[in-house]
Amino acid sequence: MQRTWALIALLAAGTRAHAAPAADGAGQAIALAEKAIAIRSVAGPGNRTAEVAALFKAALTAGGWADGDVTITPLGDTAYLVARWKGSNPKLKPIVISGHMDVVEADPKDWARDPFTPVIENGVLFGRGASDMKSDAALAVTALVELRRGGFRPARDIVLAFSGDEETAMKTSEALAAQLKGAELVLNVDGGGGVLDEKTGKPAYFTWTAAEKTYADFELSVTNPGGHSSQPRTVNAITQLATALTKIGAYRFKPELNDITRLSLANAAKYEEPEVAAALRAFVADPTDARAIGTLAANPATVGSIGTTCVATMLHGGHALNALPQRATANVNCRIFPGHPVEEIRQELVRVIGDPAVTVKDVSEGSVATPASPLHPDVKAAVETSIHAVYPGVAVFPAQASGASDSMWYRSVGVPSYSISPLFTKPSEDFAHGLNERLPVANFPAGLAYYRSLFSALAK
Repeated sequence: MQRTWALIALLAAGTRAHAAPAADGAGQAIALAEKAIAIRSVAGPGNRTAEVAALFKAALTAGGWADGDVTITPLGDTAYLVARWKGSNPKLKPIVISGHMDVVEADPKDWARDPFTPVIENGVLFGRGASDMKSDAALAVTALVELRRGGFRPARDIVLAFSGDEETAMKTSEALAAQLKGAELVLNVDGGGGVLDEKTGKPAYFTWTAAEKTYADFELSVTNPGGHSSQPRTVNAITQLATALTKIGAYRFKPELNDITRLSLANAAKYEEPEVAAALRAFVADPTDARAIGTLAANPATVGSIGTTCVATMLHGGHALNALPQRATANVNCRIFPGHPVEEIRQELVRVIGDPAVTVKDVSEGSVATPASPLHPDVKAAVETSIHAVYPGVAVFPAQASGASDSMWYRSVGVPSYSISPLFTKPSEDFAHGLNERLPVANFPAGLAYYRSLFSALAK
């Protein structure tokens, strides 16, 4: 593990809020993030998520939490962590700081560096979980420890709740929400975040999310009697499935807006390249504008914001090299714009495919459709104040997440949840869930100061 401590000190010195403690704290947060990244917390055989929980518990108990105030609960092949910091006023509802400890699988053969051996090169931390979301978890833990050691006493309980299967079935996420359904609100350190300008590398704008799309998986399948490959037939399971997937790939769901996306897209237009900016403004003015839709749908950074999306993610077919396929299946993953039931989208896919031989089955796990959280003025003010303490003058506005997170489980039991990560990155360097995941190290001192400010403001 390589560390550029001179760089860390320089970055911390440039942070406006609490620069002195951030220098040491940033180093501790980086070290904690590296240790967490090195633990392969992936669902399935060899899942070590419980070890990540033990790592964070050790950091918390060393920072002043009693052993009994930090619990690790096994569930299936994973576990979840709950740490409670008692407030001075038991009449106040607690705030929950939410996050997850598991990561998406990563094959070392495909990466330029081993995904579970964290490395810092040229001011960038590489490793699975660097951006999603072990760095944020380490920063949240370190911020709470610093607040406690600094003498801060919350008025309301602060509950740190880290799930262990957010990237898969979300059983721990659901369990945590059921356990903490009496909370005042949830601050989810997974999601939200800032955008760095592609040319200058300077902060362009920051978003915090109050809503998200519904996650859904559909299994497409075609069955066939099969036969010998030397006797091809006009009906072939793989060919039929490929045709169906091609139709889905070319299909565009109806573009649409809601109050949150209308506001976020209008603000984001101020910081985009001219072509995308013009398309955003045109779409906000008229969500049927075909030219604007074409531009935004072709841009990975905006396509998820303008409506439902469905994309093929897995494919299986055939049983032998010299046989006609008896079965072919594919998974189509959808991110559904709020207001549309999952069954509605399944039926739309059936119509798009137009082939009764292709069955479309909802196989979604760990997902519920939920409404947006209200834009509470105290949350808005605390987020803006905390961001401006480390990035003065940067634009701040709420947004809707294209992905799904633990927030939906809290919203499903009536607890408002907001994704508020302070991590900034360029859109072209966002590799969460992908190859060579990374995060600029400059995020650590600034992120630590932000979390200290935000947590203390909302726990008073």
